[in-house]
Amino acid sequence: MIKDLALRQPIGLFRLSLIAIFVGIVTGIGAIAFRGLIGFIHNLFFLGRLSFFYDANSFTPPSPWGVFVILVPVLGALIVTLLVTKFAPEARGHGVPEVMDAIYYAEGRIRPVVAAVKSLASAVAIGTGSAVGREGPIIQIGASLGSTIGQIMPLAAWQRITLVAAGAGAGIAATFNTPIGGVMFAVELMMPEVSVRTFLPVALATGTATYIGRLYFGLEPAFRLPGLATMSHHPTSLTALLLFAVLGVVIGLAATGFIKGLHGAEMLFDRIRNPYLRHATGMLAVGVLIYALFQGFGHYYVEGVGYSTIQDVLLGGLATAPLLGLLFVCKLTATSLSLGSGSSGGIFSPSLFMGATLGGAFGALAANLFPSLNLSIPAFAMIGMAAMVGGGTGAAMTAVTMIFEMTRDYDIVMPMIIAVAVSIGIRRVLSRENIYTIKLVSRRHFIPKALHANMFLVHQARDVMDRDILLLPTNMSFDAFLRQPKHEGKIRHVVVVGDERVVGVLRVNTGIRQGLESAYTGVTLDDVASREFIIAHEEDIMFGVIGQMWRRGAMMVVVVSGNGEALACNVLGVITKEHVADSVALSVRPYASVEGRS
Repeated sequence: MIKDLALRQPIGLFRLSLIAIFVGIVTGIGAIAFRGLIGFIHNLFFLGRLSFFYDANSFTPPSPWGVFVILVPVLGALIVTLLVTKFAPEARGHGVPEVMDAIYYAEGRIRPVVAAVKSLASAVAIGTGSAVGREGPIIQIGASLGSTIGQIMPLAAWQRITLVAAGAGAGIAATFNTPIGGVMFAVELMMPEVSVRTFLPVALATGTATYIGRLYFGLEPAFRLPGLATMSHHPTSLTALLLFAVLGVVIGLAATGFIKGLHGAEMLFDRIRNPYLRHATGMLAVGVLIYALFQGFGHYYVEGVGYSTIQDVLLGGLATAPLLGLLFVCKLTATSLSLGSGSSGGIFSPSLFMGATLGGAFGALAANLFPSLNLSIPAFAMIGMAAMVGGGTGAAMTAVTMIFEMTRDYDIVMPMIIAVAVSIGIRRVLSRENIYTIKLVSRRHFIPKALHANMFLVHQARDVMDRDILLLPTNMSFDAFLRQPKHEGKIRHVVVVGDERVVGVLRVNTGIRQGLESAYTGVTLDDVASREFIIAHEEDIMFGVIGQMWRRGAMMVVVVSGNGEALACNVLGVITKEHVADSVALSVRPYASVEGRS
């Protein structure tokens, strides 16, 4: 064990940062290749032509297969199921819960094969019409890359976890051209610790991946958006802010419906034992839905990532409340059918779609109710996108910063903050779990919903130590010690001293003396004392003390004063693991919820 710990000593921040830059480069290239693969599969299966070019922001032209386009998602479902069941079951679903699970329950370990299988399975799923996003797969791909490097190199667990978070943040940044949003995503959802040593690698990986993506895709944001300055009604007027708050309530309800609907679909489809039949059934329903939309309204609308519909809403092309409301319901249904039956893809893009359509529908209704206000439907769509992402994922800062980066207009920030805050509040009342954690909770894997600075860790050793100790000589009889009347049956901490130096420690339940009054063991304190202890100075910070306890496998810390030597005259008290636990509990008491859960 000691040899293994020696091999896993942390490397310096400079080397870790260089590795993070490498993760960002590969993730950025991976995002480019992944989007190209999606385009190739989409063009082949939907249009029957060989081409890597695919503009997701433009509507797919009518398929030459006619009504048989319904079978395209079914064919894709069979391929996806084969890949997932045979090579990497972790590649099923939207990916982010699996990354979070690896961070909190596997020390950041993700099988290397996951990246390859996730890439191919998600590209097939999206390319053949599954109503999922491409950001979830690239997040899992980047995280898998960071994890693989962290397993090949002798890195400490926290450094491997940092690289996983760096890969995840880099993936979402490269996908949407949102470097700040990528960092915020990693901070809010992926990082158990936020500090210079963890934040710097994540920021470098995210910035690098964004740069690589911009070299290929250009500097334009993910969507072409109208500048808010050109809108007839300013989005920060009091009336508009009140309407955006109401929109936050509506989106909060919708986010709750999405979370519970997707979870319910997963449980429903799990009743079908055969994975091929299960996924084919779900995707057949999706195929029927996209063809029905094409027949009724001229576009497939909800197939794939759905960016073309979002783009049309933001540019004012879609502004009819009934149609926008219908598209919201259809996308919610299609995404739940796709992921619930076993598809591979993300929920971020569907959330943007649902937020844009529901926000646009709300804006259209408000404009009809209050024609004198001259309200802008695209503004409501943008706010709806942020509120849906925030409400569904619980990542408020990510939602605000990403939509801000997509719009590049500061005026949109204040109304977004209001709508996102209200949306998350409503969703938390109705569903404690977000779209990511609800899947893990069903496995009894709980993920913290808040980041707490552990105030206990910055305390000094003298603030935590127990001063009620005994300093006893090595030659004292253990039997005589137990018979001392002052113990009163309580737990006693003993520091055993020989030649004025600390030689061992004991933690004794003196209640064992009952029934042993006449017994004679013949052992001394030196015979039973544990040598598994460390010496700490009274001014040492507990973070370092705990780390030293773990590395040495110590059961107790002897706290000393003066020059720090282990002399009997310097001993002030002791710290045990029980003291550490009690102090941690005391430090989080001000933030403990009524239910006992964060």
